[in-house]
Order: sequence, then structure tokens, then C-alpha cells
Amino acid sequence: MKNIRMPGNEYVLAPVAILAISTASIFIRFSQASLSSLAIATYRLVFASLIMFPFSIVSTYKSLRNKEMRDPYLLILSGMLLSLHFVSWIISLEFTSVINSVVLVTTTPIWVALFSPLITKEKPKSKFWFGLIIAMVGIILVSGIFRRGTNSVFSIDQRDRFIGNVLALIGAICAAFYVIIGRFVRNDVSNRVYTFSVYSVAAITLLIITILIPSETLMVSVADLKWLILLAIIPQLIGHSLINLFLGTLPAHEVSIFLLGEPIGSTILAIFFLEEIPGLMDIMGGFIILAGIGIAVLNNRQEE
Repeated sequence: MKNIRMPGNEYVLAPVAILAISTASIFIRFSQASLSSLAIATYRLVFASLIMFPFSIVSTYKSLRNKEMRDPYLLILSGMLLSLHFVSWIISLEFTSVINSVVLVTTTPIWVALFSPLITKEKPKSKFWFGLIIAMVGIILVSGIFRRGTNSVFSIDQRDRFIGNVLALIGAICAAFYVIIGRFVRNDVSNRVYTFSVYSVAAITLLIITILIPSETLMVSVADLKWLILLAIIPQLIGHSLINLFLGTLPAHEVSIFLLGEPIGSTILAIFFLEEIPGLMDIMGGFIILAGIGIAVLNNRQEE
């Protein structure tokens, strides 16, 4: 694959991307007082697409007209995968525990590392796997699965829990293929064209899904608009767009492991905005996640 690099910039911007993505949980928490999770996800991508529209429509049109992409249908597939990631993960929370859902949906880097060699021909180095395992241990600690008081998870009906777990896993796999396809497509088009296209496709897909579900509504108050706009600008347009930018220069498995830093950023922000103080297990898990990311990324660069 073509691999144009911007040495060092990815690792400088990675903390910015992680912090921006981490704000999503704060804005979603404030929005959930009056909106469903599906409606929030829909507005997040609709507003992000609308904000990008005047700055991206011309370049996107020229890119499609000039047939810069080898397969323009990959843009549509990528956008649909992004929307399916949101939908499957959100619905999983209605069937299984938050612990199970979070642990399963954060397995995205594993699926990226497994499937990316088949599509992008980029194979993770040996120490990447070691770092990934360490980071996943930290994710499990942060999720709270070993804490006291979590026995309520066993009160969930076995069939519902199985459905929820499968949906969370589907969400992780959809996110993985979204990253892998993004790595492939970003070799043909600019980050602006790719990002605007996939956000627009995801927004349209979520709009259709929301409209087709009778119990869902897109009615929103003026007071909630500020949280939805912030959700579109900070975690989506800044955070996820930076992740898409990295896909133009870094292997998909490296980009995906940056996403494991989100629980740490969310925990830190929750201290200041939600007054949720992390426990010892959260702090330990956070350090382990950072260590795993460092081992996976830095050692992988050294081996290359």
C-alpha cells in the first residue's frame, strides 16, 4: 500500500484525538435526560455532516467526478459500518450489563489486528500483541468487572444477556472494519473528502433507522441543542476526524489501539464535570492501558 508518512505528528496529535473523543460520554450523559441514545447518535452525525457541508461538498464532488477512488462504494460501506457500530452498541446496553458491553465493544483493536492483514497487507509486529493484551487487561479493570457489588449482572436473563453481548461484539467488529476500510480508502482521497462522505452516509443511515422505529423520536428542545452541537464538534469533528487523518499515514492496527485511551479520558473528565471520582481499580487500569498502548505502538515502530 502507498504509505505517505508525517513523522511524529501522529503521536503529538493522538492525545488530542483521545481527549476529544472522551468528551462524548459527558455530552451524551447530559443529553440523555430527554433524548434516546439512538436519537443522540443520529443528531451527532447529522450535525457533524451539516457543519462540514459548506467546506467539503466541492472537494468531494471533484473527487468523485475525477474518479480518484478505485472503489467509491467503499465510502458508502464505511459510513454504514460506522452507523451500525453506533446502533448495535447502543442497543446492546438494553439487553446486557454496561460492564459486558464496554468490555466487548473495546475489543476493536483485536479484530483490526486479525483482519487488517487480509485487506491492507499490514501485519502487526510481535510486541504489538503483547501491548494489546496488557491494554485489554487495563480495560477490564476500568470496566469494574472485578469490583464488589457487580453481582447484579447475574440477575439479567441469560437469553437477553447473550443477545446484548453479541450486539456489543458486532459493534466492535463494525468499528474494526470501519477503521480497516478507512485505512484503504484514505490512500486515494483526502481526509476531508473521506470524513465528510462517511459521516454523511452514517447520518443518513441512522436517520432512516430512527424514523423506521415507531418508539423513537427526533424531537429536541432548544436546551439540548447545545449538547448535541458540542457532541458533533468536539468528539466527532475533532476526535474522530483526527483518527481518520491518522489512517492516511499509520497502519490500521496502530490507529485502533489509540481508541483504548478513551476510558482514561472519560474518567478524568467525569471527575470535573460529573463529580464521579475514580476508584483505585480505575487508576490502576488507566496506567495499565497507557503502558499497553506505549508498548504496542512504540515497540512496533522500533521493529519497523
